[in-house]
Amino acid sequence: MPSLKDIRKRIVSVKNTQKITKAMKLVSAAKLRRAQDAMIELRPYAAKHRELLSSLVSQLTTDGATAPHPLLAQRETIKRVAVLAVSSDRGMCGGFNSGVQKLVAAYSESRLAEGVEEVQVFTVGRRINLFVQKAAAKGLFDHAHNFGEIIALAKEDDDLRAVSAQLIDGFLEGTFDEVVVIFNVFKNAIAQIPTVRPLLPVAADVDEAEAGGDDAASADLIYEPDQQSLLGYIVPRYVEVQVRQVVLESIAGEHAARMNAMNSATDNASEMIRSLTLQANRARQAAITTELTEIISGVEALN
Repeated sequence: MPSLKDIRKRIVSVKNTQKITKAMKLVSAAKLRRAQDAMIELRPYAAKHRELLSSLVSQLTTDGATAPHPLLAQRETIKRVAVLAVSSDRGMCGGFNSGVQKLVAAYSESRLAEGVEEVQVFTVGRRINLFVQKAAAKGLFDHAHNFGEIIALAKEDDDLRAVSAQLIDGFLEGTFDEVVVIFNVFKNAIAQIPTVRPLLPVAADVDEAEAGGDDAASADLIYEPDQQSLLGYIVPRYVEVQVRQVVLESIAGEHAARMNAMNSATDNASEMIRSLTLQANRARQAAITTELTEIISGVEALN
């Protein structure tokens, strides 16, 4: 059984750790609010991109015709797949990173089992990059490129555009036939769900509500310049918006996951302190009882 001194030292150590976890929880809560605001602000912009894209595709596509833009064209045979995997830069956020890591490995294995010849993984975030480097060394998939840390990437528009540009160029050049994104979807402050989302070719499913309503309303739209030129500009921008949305959702999910993890750690520390305090009191009582017994025994021996 540990001594009373050892127990008290451990109580002090746990209390110091609790202060750290509580501070990290508060910091993550503040960062989560800002990350959520940035993510919410992007949603109307992304929705309008989607609406305009659907409207253009609905008017430029005819039955049996080829796709009106190369980034919309479905490949007949999928031989090479690119995966954009997004994680956090730091740990201490529960299962936030491990969920993405497991999904990347499972997705790669399933596609290779389907007959895909090659799976290339592009990473955003230090944690997923370290995982992919180790997995690539074992031959699970090819680690193509690391775009850097996610926080730094989100602050620079040019860096985000570079991510989209490399994926778009690879798709157009035939380096890969399909591009997907694996990241944590931010549902709420409690739930962040690892998800596979298609990125290229762009899925422009025509929906009446998104495409501007009925045919009469769509016919009244006047495009300047012409529709084909506008589509050529909108499609790459739409891919950029999707990548930005993924990055912002992942950042918000990271802060939420860390806030929850630090909250659980703080509660566990409180429970541990109560348990150690009870153990210290018992040890103190046992020491006092032992001292009283020795004193009584000494008095009786003198008599």
